[in-house]
Amino acid sequence: MVAVAEPTAVNKLEVDRLTIRYGDHVALEDVSFEVRENEVFGIIGPANSGKTSFLKTINRMDMFDSNMSFEGAIRFNGVDVSRVRNVYGLRRRIGVVFPLPVGLPLSIYDNVALAPRLAGQKNRAELDIIVERCLRRAALWDEVKDRLHSLGSMLSGGQQQRLTIARALSQEPELLMLDEFSIAVDPVTTMRIEDVLRELKKEITIILVTNLVQQARRLADRTAFFLEGRCLDVAPTEELFTGTVSDPRTRDYVEGRFG
Repeated sequence: MVAVAEPTAVNKLEVDRLTIRYGDHVALEDVSFEVRENEVFGIIGPANSGKTSFLKTINRMDMFDSNMSFEGAIRFNGVDVSRVRNVYGLRRRIGVVFPLPVGLPLSIYDNVALAPRLAGQKNRAELDIIVERCLRRAALWDEVKDRLHSLGSMLSGGQQQRLTIARALSQEPELLMLDEFSIAVDPVTTMRIEDVLRELKKEITIILVTNLVQQARRLADRTAFFLEGRCLDVAPTEELFTGTVSDPRTRDYVEGRFG
């Protein structure tokens, strides 16, 4: 019997000796790993370990902070993000969902339609299709389909967070980054969003920064542990939780001895 070779994983993101600074303060130092296409890549670690700074650098949000700089390379689809001239085009391919839902002062419909309109889509029928598709993908359509022209800010906190996901998806990103999305969301809604992420993984790559280690265990294919500006471990998630890890502090963290 001839063995069939497993397909080689394609890297969506490659991080090579990345160091991030705010002035003289080092937020993240000498980090290297890859994020594979169509996986959920979890990042766990206590506060001030460099997790959010890492996401900001991927999306070139360092450009908004004159005190922030980075060295090393982040390659998205093989291209170093520091060399990308069209940063706005880069951000359209990399969606971000922040810890607290930020509803624009627009209707539910216009929240989702904003990015396609800015990209030049003017056809109302096409916009209708995009809005419905994104709201369905965010598991929100059935709850809002009869009030699409109501203000998005009037939705509940959990609904606003799913609206934020729908808005990010309206850009048709290749990579979706979520930064502790559960902070302002009730447990039931958290589980609904987790179901959404499991489905989305079939289409896009997801980076999930979470302060809930069990959420990473439920969702992530592989997980990295950040501590005090260093990446101490990267491993398949179940191995990180139950197997041999590179640094004993990883085991202490996932078992709740500190956090």
